[in-house]
Amino acid sequence: MRIAFFIALLALSLTACASTPKRINDACAIFDQRDGLFNNWSRQARSASREYGVPVPILMATIYVESGFQARAKPPRKYVLGFIPWGRVSSAYGYAQALDGTWSAYQKDTGRWAASRSDFGDAIRFVAWYHYQSHVRNGIPLDHTYNLYLAYYTGQAGYARGQFGSGVKQTAQKSAAMAERYESQLRRCGY
Repeated sequence: MRIAFFIALLALSLTACASTPKRINDACAIFDQRDGLFNNWSRQARSASREYGVPVPILMATIYVESGFQARAKPPRKYVLGFIPWGRVSSAYGYAQALDGTWSAYQKDTGRWAASRSDFGDAIRFVAWYHYQSHVRNGIPLDHTYNLYLAYYTGQAGYARGQFGSGVKQTAQKSAAMAERYESQLRRCGY
């Protein structure tokens, strides 16, 4: 009886880890849903924040904008002749929508060879690492969500050249607004 209960509890915990959290507009609700025995998103977010100096709300806002907290998010497919599926528009994948090459650079730089883009803890640490790289390479303050997101989306070199269109600027504004919202929420609920 106890073994069956433990197996059911384990299965429920693992299923919850793989699904997208509900109420992604509320950081407290996200953490409430994902802070369990086998997975603790708030602890993983705080750890990444401490390691790289990027505030948790900025990390969470980046993931919100990039994937909507979907573990296996992918960009849309390309179509040949308008209806034959043919590859994807980029290699972006996972919570952070990290590109293959950038993810490989992260693994090499940090030694986290087993890191997975579909694992929240690995993805939020990647986002923190990338924002820190933007700080080092482009002088962006670690608490400036708008510019950190511009560099995240366009890449370090693209940011340095100032190559961002109105679409990415609007998304950066969305990220900055969400970071402010998350910061207020997290202060209120004590995470």
